Amino acid sequence: MEIYENFNLREYNTFHIDAKCKYFVRCEKEEDLLEFVGSYELKPEEVLILGGGSNFLFTEDFDGVVFYPMMQGYEIVEENEHDVLVRVGSGVVWDDFVAWAVEHGYGGIENLSLIPGHVGATPVQNIGAYGMEAGESIATVEAVDIVKAEKVKFDAAECRFGYRDSIFKHEWKNRHVVTYVTFRLTRQPVFRLQYGSVRDEVTRAGEVTLKAVREAIIRIREAKLPDVNVLPNAGSFFKNPVVERKAADALLAENPGMPIYPVDDEHVKLAAGWLIEMSGWKGKGIGNAAVHDRQALVLVNKGGASGIEIAHLANEIKKSVFLKFGVWLEPEVYVI
Repeated sequence: MEIYENFNLREYNTFHIDAKCKYFVRCEKEEDLLEFVGSYELKPEEVLILGGGSNFLFTEDFDGVVFYPMMQGYEIVEENEHDVLVRVGSGVVWDDFVAWAVEHGYGGIENLSLIPGHVGATPVQNIGAYGMEAGESIATVEAVDIVKAEKVKFDAAECRFGYRDSIFKHEWKNRHVVTYVTFRLTRQPVFRLQYGSVRDEVTRAGEVTLKAVREAIIRIREAKLPDVNVLPNAGSFFKNPVVERKAADALLAENPGMPIYPVDDEHVKLAAGWLIEMSGWKGKGIGNAAVHDRQALVLVNKGGASGIEIAHLANEIKKSVFLKFGVWLEPEVYVI
């Protein structure tokens, strides 16, 4: 375990914002983490758990403790002819795990290829893309409770997974440092190709396989999403709003061709990127913060932008979309 004081988080957030924390705790072992939290009376509001930093926007310094869990490794804990349970360290890079699963012929997360971040963030954010969510494959989550200073383990039902949501973003926010996540993957994958241009991209490759789906997703994402190392960003800044079907029908009548995605009998999901683009923001910006010119859902730091600049841009976008469509966008990114 390594502990740093007055630590700059610039290289630990993908917006590359200069922000400092009071203490930065890098830990590889659960035992060290347990010893640390057992030595201090920490409150969740004094804690931030950071992984790949791809879902944070710092508008000021954080006057507390930042935990950076680095647990590594893959372990097959159970398997049969249909499924395999894989326990993965929270510090593993998410896309490395997806690549490993595809290479071994395990399905269930291939559509989540190239999403930035670490494995530990997946149960918190319930990351999702192209018709697939991580929560569908998560079996259990192991963590350290910073209040009780003890190991805990939750099954998927306890995590209350929803669209880009989980209990870790509400009652348990910043209370648990995720250490390991166990995924239930399948040896008999059911391919989901209906979202966006995935089917066309996979079809061009020939046979539908896990590898072909992963490669198609990577091509699609690379074509429209900027590399965080070249143009700092946090991926999709806003959630796709879920609205009542009646409201969507009214919007569709006024905006023929508006993309919608069924959720259930009473609700549909709208495309936040389309709403932002139709509100005139694609490629536009404020100061050094801008909306990406190929994907309106992505806000970028053109160089030297402050967190406040990016937050201001996000708020102006929210207002514009609400005034034009009557839909209020919610950020997917944590604003600190």
